[in-house]
Parts: sequence; structure tokens; C-alpha cells
Amino acid sequence: MSGYLTTHVLDTARGCPAAGLKIDLYRIEGETRTRLKSLSTNADGRTDEQILPAAEFRTGVYELVFHAGAYLDASGTPAEDPRFLDVVPIRFGMSEPSHYHVPLLLSPFGYSTYRGS
Repeated sequence: MSGYLTTHVLDTARGCPAAGLKIDLYRIEGETRTRLKSLSTNADGRTDEQILPAAEFRTGVYELVFHAGAYLDASGTPAEDPRFLDVVPIRFGMSEPSHYHVPLLLSPFGYSTYRGS
């Protein structure tokens, strides 16, 4: 089985997928943080392609950066200055070639994540 990475972002305050949320993927090697790609979520709160497809998969430490503040602004969530949540980084390890799914449950004042399936 080849490894790959996916996500699903749900807006728990509005009870819907978080469409149009920008996500950056970084690979972490020691003190070096390298941006691999940027994607946005579709109407279902997922990316149109795997974030890290099997052909590009390598074990190691990665970081997904969810641009929550821009999404909340675009969705009409009343803004405070500064926003409580703006950029949400999630750093995680992938130790074997399998499917890694890192969902984000998001609201203006909190978030949750886990290793999904």
C-alpha cells in the first residue's frame, strides 16, 4: 500500500463544510520548514486532489497550515481585531506508507483534529 495525505474541514459553528479555505503543506526536516504546496477546499470541505499523493509520499514530519481567519472573514463571521484564530498549524508525523487523513473541525473560537480514516 502506498501512502498519501488527505483532509476534510468542517465549520462546526455553521454546521457545514468549510469551502474555500486555503491550506499550505510543509515538510519539516530539523530546523528547515519547506512549503510543498498550497490548495483550497472545495464545496465539500475537501481538496480536489490528495494533499500528498502516493507518488510524492515520504515518511517524516509535516505541517498543514489552515488559513482559518481568511475563511472566517469570507464566510461572514463577525471579525474581532485581532481574530482569536487566524492561522492554524498542525504538525504531525507520518511513519509508514499508509493513508493519513488529518481533518479539522473549526469554529471562530476553537478547533479539533485527529487522525481520521
